[in-house]
Amino acid sequence: MRQNNKTTESTAPQALSARFSEQIVDERLTPNPLSQFSMDKNALRLALVTAQYALRATRQQTPPTLNKPTGLLVLVNGMEQAGKGTAVKQLRQWVDPRLLKVEATVGDCPLAYQPIWQAHTKALPRHGDVMVYFGNWYADLLYNVMRMATSDNDKSAKDKALPIAQWQAYLQQQLIKLQAFEQDLAANQTRLLKCWFHVDIETLQARLNDDEADPQFLYQIDWNSKKVIETFNQVATVLLRQQDDWIIIDGDDKSDAADHFCHEVLQAMQTALMSSKRNTVNTSDKSKAKKQAQQALKSARFEPVKIPKCLKDIDEAEIDKSDYRDALVEKQVRLAQLLRARKGRHIVFAFEGMDAAGKGGAIKRLVAPLDPREYQIYNISAPMLYELQHPYLWRFWTKLPNEQTDRISRIAIFDRTWYGRVLVERIEGFATDEEWQRAYDEINRFEADLAAAGTIVIKYWLAIDKKEQLKRFEARQETPHKQFKLTDDDWRNRDKWSDYVQSAADMLARTDTEYAPWCVIATNEKRQARLDVLHHAIKQLSAVCGS
Repeated sequence: MRQNNKTTESTAPQALSARFSEQIVDERLTPNPLSQFSMDKNALRLALVTAQYALRATRQQTPPTLNKPTGLLVLVNGMEQAGKGTAVKQLRQWVDPRLLKVEATVGDCPLAYQPIWQAHTKALPRHGDVMVYFGNWYADLLYNVMRMATSDNDKSAKDKALPIAQWQAYLQQQLIKLQAFEQDLAANQTRLLKCWFHVDIETLQARLNDDEADPQFLYQIDWNSKKVIETFNQVATVLLRQQDDWIIIDGDDKSDAADHFCHEVLQAMQTALMSSKRNTVNTSDKSKAKKQAQQALKSARFEPVKIPKCLKDIDEAEIDKSDYRDALVEKQVRLAQLLRARKGRHIVFAFEGMDAAGKGGAIKRLVAPLDPREYQIYNISAPMLYELQHPYLWRFWTKLPNEQTDRISRIAIFDRTWYGRVLVERIEGFATDEEWQRAYDEINRFEADLAAAGTIVIKYWLAIDKKEQLKRFEARQETPHKQFKLTDDDWRNRDKWSDYVQSAADMLARTDTEYAPWCVIATNEKRQARLDVLHHAIKQLSAVCGS
């Protein structure tokens, strides 16, 4: 990823605005790069709708294990009055409009305690679909940066413009996070096309003052102010230099801009279609593809870690029932106090462990002193079809506490989590070797973004030994109101006990981070496990919420 050079950081705003025109636009705002392959309008319309239906049809490829359809997400940003609406209107007229999803958001201050991208994840397209997204997470980012970079004499001193180096540092940091998020989308079959529409100040002001009705602007800034526009171009300079995957479209002629945009969308759809087809191999090629995959994995040299002692030596100590009840009440009261003293911060509890290790019982004691409106519990099982048609982490992104929803709950508790990819999906073959090995880094980036935004992430691995698991299985089988907890899969998984322990060891070694550390609770005494969960949660929350 290209970084801004030092000269940009110290240059005056007016010079930066000029530099935007002279360097960024002159370098990358070229005539339609597809012009030499341009089709007439009828041919382009046919090609667009053909690609649209072909991309959608990839969801019906068989067999399912070879089906990796790719979705296309088109991000539309840039100057106002640069032809964005005209371009998308033409695209929607030229494809089947029923199958083209269009969303638009107006830039606003990023929401508290969540990454900038989180509020937008529900809008992501399914694999095989095409979606155009005006504004998106870049509108929020640009709103926040413009708020930092501009001043208003009527504002209080604390709201005055920040020095250029400060807002640039914030912008560059956020762009790095967004680039990583977008790379994870691409790795999970969501291709991005990022289009930045540009016009010069004179054209913008002429269109603002003409008789045509103006659409709602994506950015809450004063487009009649040359000084504000210069600052916007200054911010755009940093963005476009750091992220070189934007397509810049000249909006001087709206009709030409619309044609250019439609050509870019066609090319992106065709690339997404090719990406989908590359995942489908015929029978004669299966053996060759398998050998290539095995060779790639061999060169990657994934090395399982040594199983730590805590996963093998399980505590057998028992606790008196009366002592347990006294300690439980005390810890629950203290935990409730800390959870309510978090000052609005989001909290995510993640529970993993061997089958019948006591996750449900620990969660029940965790939430007992809370009002049901304060938290959400998610029991994660096999993904539904519509969830499989999105990036892997999508079904977890959309369950996080979100300031945009009407819910007052800011605590999310996951019984089974995103770690299923490196546990059951790895062992049962539901994810390819490349997918689950890549997932460690994807999960770490996901949790790092949460922590950086102020979300508290608390993770538990509950361990019991194989003998204790059998004892609990048999008890469930004999207890009518617990029989539903036991499935045929639970019994089959016992045959792969050593595989699950090894996968847990690999997971703990690769995802135990400073910002989201694991707490391993290894005991066959379920009462002690519940107390240990509460004790650890109290310790973690005391460190961040005060004693």
